[in-house]
Amino acid sequence: MTRRAGRQGSAEAVGLRRTLGVRDAVVIGLGAMVGAGIFAVLGPAADAAGSGLLIALAVAAVVAYCNAMASARLAARHPESGGTYVYGRERLGEFWGHLAGWAFVVGKTASCAAMALTVGAYVWPGQAHAVAVTAVVALTAVNYLGVRKSLWLTRVIVAVVLAVLVLVVVVCLGSAEADAGRVDVGLSGGGFGGVLQAAGLLFFAFAGYARVATLGEEVRDPGRTIPRAVPLSLGIALAVYACVAVAVLAVLGPGGLAEASAPLADAVRAAGAPGLVPVVRAGAAVAAVGSLLALILGVSRTTLAMARDRHLPGALAAVHPRFQVPHRAELAVGAVVALLAATVDVRDAVGFSSFGVLVYYAIANASAWTLSRAPLARVGPLVGAVGCVVLAFALPWASVVAGAAVLAVGVVSYGVRRRIAAGRR
Repeated sequence: MTRRAGRQGSAEAVGLRRTLGVRDAVVIGLGAMVGAGIFAVLGPAADAAGSGLLIALAVAAVVAYCNAMASARLAARHPESGGTYVYGRERLGEFWGHLAGWAFVVGKTASCAAMALTVGAYVWPGQAHAVAVTAVVALTAVNYLGVRKSLWLTRVIVAVVLAVLVLVVVVCLGSAEADAGRVDVGLSGGGFGGVLQAAGLLFFAFAGYARVATLGEEVRDPGRTIPRAVPLSLGIALAVYACVAVAVLAVLGPGGLAEASAPLADAVRAAGAPGLVPVVRAGAAVAAVGSLLALILGVSRTTLAMARDRHLPGALAAVHPRFQVPHRAELAVGAVVALLAATVDVRDAVGFSSFGVLVYYAIANASAWTLSRAPLARVGPLVGAVGCVVLAFALPWASVVAGAAVLAVGVVSYGVRRRIAAGRR
C-alpha cells in the first residue's frame, strides 16, 4: 500500500486549511527568527570570532539565504506540512526524509523546552520551571485554537520585539560611549576557525526563516507565497541583526561583548541608560515567547507529516475538524515539552539542536539540487549544503558529538521500523 493510498478515505487524510498570505507568512518567519537568539547569541559569537563577528554574521547569512531559497523552491513544489521531512522523502528517498524529520523533531523539542525555561528565567528566575510550564500550556492552547490565533499573537510579539531592538540601536548609537573604532572588521582574535564557529552559533539566531515551509499546507497559493515570504522575512531579520550587532559593538567592543552575560542589556547600561535595562529584559522574555510559539508550530507540523507515514504513531496524524490543526500532534508536543521544562534544565544541553538543524538544512539543499539540472540553479543548493556541513563541524566538539548521537538514534529507529514492517509482510 502506498503512502497516498494509505491516507485516502481516512480521518488522517483531512488536510489543513489554507489561510496564510504573504504578509502572514513573513510575520511567522520573523516571529521565529527575531526571537531570544539575538538577545543571547552575540556574546558567545563574539568570544569565538573576536573582531570577525560581522564577518561571521555575513557567513551565517549567506548559508541561511541559500537554505531559505532551497526551502522556498521545495515548498512551492511540495506544499505539504513537514518541511524538509517531506522534501527529503520525495526527492532523495524515505531514509533521508526520516533523518531530517528526526533531527528536527528531537532537536527542536529540546529547543522548545530550553526556550520555555528562558522565558521563566526572564519573567521569574526563582520559579523558572513553573513559568516555563505555564508558557508551554498557554501557547499550546493558542495553537490548538487555529493558526490564525497563533498568527495574531505572533504579530503582537514581533511588533514588541522589533520596537525593543530599535530602542537598543538608537540608545547605543546615540550614546557618547559609542565609538566607530570598536566596530572593527578583521580576523584578529578567533581567526578563521573562530569566525566559522561564530557563524555556526549565529545560525541559531537565523533558524526559523523557513518556518512557513513547515506550514506549507496552510499557505494560500504556496507556489507564489512561499518563494516571496521566505527571503523577505530573512532579509528583514538580517538587516535588524546587522544594526543591532554594529550598535552593541560600538559601545562594548568585541572584548566587552564576549564577556557580557546579557549583551543587549549590558550595552544599554554601558551606553548610560540603565533605566532601560528592564525594558530590554522584558523584550527578551517576549522574544523567547515568540520563538517558543513558532517552535511548537513547526515541531507539531513535522510530527503530523511523520505520523502520516507511520514514522511516528499514526494517531498523531489527526486534524481537528473545527480548528483545522493537527491537534493530537500539538498536544503531544506540548506535553513532552512541558514535562522536560518541569523536570530538567536543558538550556545547556541543546548544542545538538544547532548541529541537527544544520544537518536538516543540508538535506534540504541536497533535495533542492534535484529540482533542476541547470548548473546555475544548482549553485545555491551546493553552497548551502557545503556551508551547512562546514558550520556543523565547526561547532564546539560537545555539540557535534551530541548531535551525531541523536542522529545515530534516528538511524537505528529507522532500521527497527523497516525490519518490523518487513516482518509483517
